[in-house]
Amino acid sequence: QVQLVESGGGSVQAGGSLRLSCAASGRTFSNYVLGWFRQASGKEREFVTAISWNGGRTYYADFMKGRFTISRDNVKNMVYLQLNSLKPEDTAVYYCAAASSGYSSSWRQYNYWGQGTQVTVSS
Repeated sequence: QVQLVESGGGSVQAGGSLRLSCAASGRTFSNYVLGWFRQASGKEREFVTAISWNGGRTYYADFMKGRFTISRDNVKNMVYLQLNSLKPEDTAVYYCAAASSGYSSSWRQYNYWGQGTQVTVSS
């Protein structure tokens, strides 16, 4: 079992930045691919980014175009998502997730989920 707790969400104006954090506890953190997903109101959950177990590989959804950066710290059992140049369409609940089966952009392949943190971007 892995427990994930997100923090760092909030309200910002377009063009602003936020840093989301996800604290993990439970099973060996470094065994898992970690990902961030988001879900806007009335829309399906979508893949944002993921990072391999040692941080050596990162994967990003095309829509981000270099605005977001994922990182992890296996000593502190933390994963981070730096959000820059935010747009109103980035407004969503952002979820941290862990996958034991390797990288996937499908939320169905992730075994554990946090409760989510709200990001609201105003124009």
